[in-house]
Amino acid sequence: MTRAAEIQGVFKDKSLYDLAITHRSWLNENTNSRNHNERLEFLGDAVLEFVVSAFLYQRFPRKEEGFLTAFRSNIVNTKNLAILARSLHLGEQIKLSKGEEQGGGRENESLLADTLEAVVGALYIDSGLKTVEKFIKSSLLSDIEEKLREPLKDAKSRLQELVQAQGFPTPKYKVAGEIGPDHDKEFEVEVSINGKITAKGTGKSKSRAQQAAARAALVKFEAKQYNTSSRA
Repeated sequence: MTRAAEIQGVFKDKSLYDLAITHRSWLNENTNSRNHNERLEFLGDAVLEFVVSAFLYQRFPRKEEGFLTAFRSNIVNTKNLAILARSLHLGEQIKLSKGEEQGGGRENESLLADTLEAVVGALYIDSGLKTVEKFIKSSLLSDIEEKLREPLKDAKSRLQELVQAQGFPTPKYKVAGEIGPDHDKEFEVEVSINGKITAKGTGKSKSRAQQAAARAALVKFEAKQYNTSSRA
């Protein structure tokens, strides 16, 4: 039994889970269906933020608001939610239109993250906050110690702060190319600083490619700073 089936088994009202995995596109080809999961996604987003915020507030009693906000962003983001959705095999169960599926919808990070939020919202309605907390803590927050060892801010944020501190404008990101079929596409993104292309990055989504480009640019900037300080 897949993990998605295990989660479904927790629900007392199976129709709530069914609604949580119903994408808007499904309605285009199934006229007997009238509802999709976007309202549950709205609720699940708020529940996720609350549970993670409360967890971090209790886990780090001496940390300031800035740390808590940044760390929460490192946990509750599209990339992490999509990773969790994949580990739960949610992509296999999402109700999609044929067109959305052929376009790679079952592997689309944003769609997977949205569906996970909808499942959280549905679980909250069905079983209450304690059940949702147990699910989130055992999955999304299970590797909290590992996340603590990662940079507090993502590569794009760190690059922006670095270049602006040196008097340059905000870095610009541009999709330079796309490789592969729609269901397995890889993007190449260029990052420009002060009007000059500084680095490139690739990824399965535009956001991942942007982060990869930012990391590559950070390496160049840090190397330049090191060489400058070494000659001083």
